[in-house]
Amino acid sequence: MNYPRLSGILAHITSLPSPYGIGDIGNASYNFIDFLDDCDQSYWQFLPTGPTNDVFDFSPYMSTSAFAGSALLISPDLLYKKGLINRKSFANHPEFSPYIADYSATNHFKNQLLREAFLNFVPENDNTYNLFIENSDWLNDYAVFMTLKELFNKSAWFTWPWELATRQKDALRQIQDLHKEKVNYYKFEQFIFFEQWKELKKYAKKHSISLFGDLPIYVGYDSVDVWAHQNIFELDRKTLQPTHVSGVPPDYFSTTGQRWGNPLYDWHNPDTEVHNALNDWWLRRIDHIFTQVDMVRIDHFRGFESYWSIPEKNKTAVDGQWRKGPGLDFFAAISEKLGALNIVAEDLGIITPEVTALRENLGFPGMKVLQFAFDGDPDNPFLPHNYTSPHSVVYTGTHDNDTTLGWYLSDKLNNNTRNAVKKMVNGALHDNKAINSDLIYLAQSSVSFLCIFPLQDVLGFGNDCKTNSPGVPTGNWRWRCANNFLTGEVAQSLKASTRLFGRGRKQKPLTATGDDNSTTKY
Repeated sequence: MNYPRLSGILAHITSLPSPYGIGDIGNASYNFIDFLDDCDQSYWQFLPTGPTNDVFDFSPYMSTSAFAGSALLISPDLLYKKGLINRKSFANHPEFSPYIADYSATNHFKNQLLREAFLNFVPENDNTYNLFIENSDWLNDYAVFMTLKELFNKSAWFTWPWELATRQKDALRQIQDLHKEKVNYYKFEQFIFFEQWKELKKYAKKHSISLFGDLPIYVGYDSVDVWAHQNIFELDRKTLQPTHVSGVPPDYFSTTGQRWGNPLYDWHNPDTEVHNALNDWWLRRIDHIFTQVDMVRIDHFRGFESYWSIPEKNKTAVDGQWRKGPGLDFFAAISEKLGALNIVAEDLGIITPEVTALRENLGFPGMKVLQFAFDGDPDNPFLPHNYTSPHSVVYTGTHDNDTTLGWYLSDKLNNNTRNAVKKMVNGALHDNKAINSDLIYLAQSSVSFLCIFPLQDVLGFGNDCKTNSPGVPTGNWRWRCANNFLTGEVAQSLKASTRLFGRGRKQKPLTATGDDNSTTKY
């Protein structure tokens, strides 16, 4: 197969510059697509976009829904443009920091705007609204779930009255009748999110930028997915508690492993109805995300071959066991219905030959992370000279890593390793400032068909700008990029190295010196 050589930037939407507390899917995203275009990049990778909450520190990997969009990402500017709020409502917003995401304050501010927009919205005047309601088979469950969350002061679904926790029809019908306005509000909220997303996707396509999404393998315990589909998860039917939960054994990131706490899918249930329901839910989930994005990274792909099962009572992930996942047959059934799947497999951590064989049989590219390459082993598979095929995506680091500069200066490396990194790129041994550019250069020169760089590495930022520290429960997902950092100079520098290695969309013959005197302003 002839793979095009391309590259892109990893930046979660909340990290983008915006006056409204966090980045959103309005002007913040449109401006970033313009920046990608000027850098001659082809892909924008971001983290999951589902609803988040303060219980899990607004982690995008612990969402309340696998299908819904986060109201925090809705753009006030586009609400105003649609005539749903007045200018005064969002012009007098709090003075948010341009460097640190303030989710709680943003949530309060945007909730007020969305309530106003709901009161001004006339469904009869918008033909697309009824179409959205009819074509979103997950929506009613989500709206009722969020209504109950509101009625029970955000408490978890498994603490609700038994008839509601177990979804008894009469009880649910009564809630929908008594609280119709609340249910309709949450349907409206999702309509707005997906209308704004649809326009964003059109804009990205117009600029030839592919949207690269992220699909966590697991869903949160306190989510509409578990509440509405209790039969497909490993739950104790008498207590509604998980019997086993997700995680990974001790690894690079943690000596006690990571106990994520998500309930596990009931892959081993012999009941045909459960098996069919589980496959159907996954089919709809994958189909749904591909309406939003062009490519998807499946987080913790190895869980489809085998997954770490931790007894719920255990406080750490040390004492668990590997159990077989659904494997090749599962994806064969999905692709039979949906066709070829443009999926990247996150195959990091403890990867067995069986996991590699599954990925290769499916034809999914895997991931190469340069920060994992320098352990002194010349045969390390993350070293670019050991890549045997273009069928991979190479990263300088991921959202779970230190920034490249932070990693290079940290105590995780000694001087011998730092020198080895510099020698690999034929760089000056004592020039620490350029290390981010060095690893971008190394990634772009590799045979991998796609290379992705966290925005922090493009900008050369340290660990104070890190996105996430695995195993640390608070203080993550806070970094924001101020607008003044996305300069024409940065764009020109990345464009030059992108074109040098034949990864540009707008590739032109280089001059003898490789100069490009065009300028970009923001």
